[in-house]
Amino acid sequence: MFEIYDVVLIPLIIGLVQLLRTIGLKTKYLPLASLIFGLAGGIFYMYPDDLKGGIIAGLMLGLSASGLYSGTKKALENNEE
Repeated sequence: MFEIYDVVLIPLIIGLVQLLRTIGLKTKYLPLASLIFGLAGGIFYMYPDDLKGGIIAGLMLGLSASGLYSGTKKALENNEE
């Protein structure tokens, strides 16, 4: 079952994606990395016994982290102008 504290995986995914970015991963691959980290968290941490549930939760985590990252980036870019 999805617990509210599982949402803390989203900032963790954002941090891992940011780490990949600083290492030199191309920007166009960052959303894919976010999805992969989200799927891994959903399948192996949240729902280790339910593959379908893990995939759904992982997609939600990865897409949320990707959207939060890009949305924050856009807001900061607009704020600097």
